[in-house]
Amino acid sequence: MRETLEALAAGELSVAAAQARLAGYAENDGGRFDAARQSRAGVPEAILGDGKTPSEVASLAATAVETTDRAIATRVDDEQVAAIRRQLADEHPDARLRWDERSNVLVARDPDFDPPRLDATVGIVTAGTSDAVPAGEAAAIAGEMGARIYRIEDVGVASIARLLDRLEELRELDVLIVAAGREGALPTVVAGLVDAPVIGLPVSTGYGHGGEGEAALSGMLQSCTALSAVNVDAGFTAGAQAGLIARRLDAARGNTSQGPTVHVD
Repeated sequence: MRETLEALAAGELSVAAAQARLAGYAENDGGRFDAARQSRAGVPEAILGDGKTPSEVASLAATAVETTDRAIATRVDDEQVAAIRRQLADEHPDARLRWDERSNVLVARDPDFDPPRLDATVGIVTAGTSDAVPAGEAAAIAGEMGARIYRIEDVGVASIARLLDRLEELRELDVLIVAAGREGALPTVVAGLVDAPVIGLPVSTGYGHGGEGEAALSGMLQSCTALSAVNVDAGFTAGAQAGLIARRLDAARGNTSQGPTVHVD
């Protein structure tokens, strides 16, 4: 504590960074940013754009970079992204931003940020193009946790030959996130063909009875193959769960290296 207070008094540490060190979080006009989540739970804190004003999201993003050298914002719209860019340009002009318009995920990194690198590969499998938004969110989170990301897309069960053509690749992956809407059959089929953990990600596609992801979630929960399932469109949760599995695999393989995250397309 004394070192932190001395650094604050000497101007070597900001108020937000000092609060994060002492309390584990930092407060601002946007709320409280959980700066200790990564070290406490192994999952990086993310700023959810839904329900927040652009200024609130931008303020939290700036605090995230200030206290952890990285900001992850999910489900952000164009106006919120613009506000983040303006505030970071003013407070952290050297930060590098990456904005995925499809998955609505923004990541900003300070040049001093040292990203993790795990010896484990997370497969992101989608039934169709409509599943790309939550699947992309899952990929972003697992990737920010250090896992290699390998994508296998548009292999839905309406034409199961598309899936069987990629079976050899599927069986090489360490953990799979399988996103599907409508009746959500794809995760069940995949789980019966591989010996890796499968996380079902139901997507809010489909219409009529059981639409909006309800049938997909129910099908995954009732699956006769061994898989787990997250809530409808819960890409962050699926990515975090896969990332935690990847961390355990990495530890079991004895890899303690740090370095840039590798994305394999």
